[in-house]
Amino acid sequence: MKIAVLGAGAWGTALALSFAHRHTVSLWSWRAKHVAAMNAARENVRYLPGFPFPETIAVSADFAATVAAAELALIATPMAGLRDAAARLASARPELPFLWVCKGLEAGSGLLPHQVVAAVHAQARCGALSGPSFAAEVARSLPTAVTLASKDSGFAERTALALNSSRLRVYANDDLIGVEVGGAVKNVIAIATGICDGLGLGLNARAALMTRGLAEITRFGVALGARAETFMGLSGLGDLILTCTGDLSRNRQLGLALASGQPLERIQRELGHVAEGVHTAHEVARRAAAIGVEMPITATVCDVLDGRLSPADAVERLMNRDPKHE
Repeated sequence: MKIAVLGAGAWGTALALSFAHRHTVSLWSWRAKHVAAMNAARENVRYLPGFPFPETIAVSADFAATVAAAELALIATPMAGLRDAAARLASARPELPFLWVCKGLEAGSGLLPHQVVAAVHAQARCGALSGPSFAAEVARSLPTAVTLASKDSGFAERTALALNSSRLRVYANDDLIGVEVGGAVKNVIAIATGICDGLGLGLNARAALMTRGLAEITRFGVALGARAETFMGLSGLGDLILTCTGDLSRNRQLGLALASGQPLERIQRELGHVAEGVHTAHEVARRAAAIGVEMPITATVCDVLDGRLSPADAVERLMNRDPKHE
């Protein structure tokens, strides 16, 4: 299969490297200088150094040329770039099926990724690729399992089969809302978990926070139309465990830094990569309030990010809530 990967950050590059074992891959970046650097070094020194590109990966800054012969596109931009990339596909190759790998809610609108896509490319054959996966481990061909979700179950099954390999196992799912909510809100819980670990509160506290975080994710997702069982799968519990406990997690790193007293702006600047949980927390809180879903962990994370609560005071607030049935 000919695959166009649109976005040359760490995750897009890792997927390009993984798929290049069995497919012909074109990797696109809008930054011409970045493309020139990747072609010169034959690796992505800026975002994923140490992984040379095979001959089966072509790198380009020409969007139209990248998608011209593709049989499948993969949008690997941050959430902020999804709308533009989907609109460009609608213009250049409206019949081309595609997936997105970004996780979050769109800043300002609070829309889930599939809702953003529907606004600019209503007839697309499309879906989300999500699950517990660090870019560096996928690039190293370490065993990974992810979920490919689409409202079109036939498309999900066919595409999952085409992309599945001995190192990247792809499961099909038709609960697109559930897969997207799990992938988005786990980043918020990972910030909270990073704060918890940064304050040295122990493994008991981490386990409690992750468990109650999963309950919060599930309440929100079900209210939006997801199936509760989806959150016990790879894109729910699996992604939550990885992002909350793995030190490669940007959102966990951000929480750890907040616990040490560093200002948010400095943390984001020094990360060098997008921590989607920062924007997602506020959008999830707003959307949850609008539909009457209680999300105390998310609300507390928002208050820490906005400077209304210190990390230590945030813990006190959560621990001093009135006892309830689990």
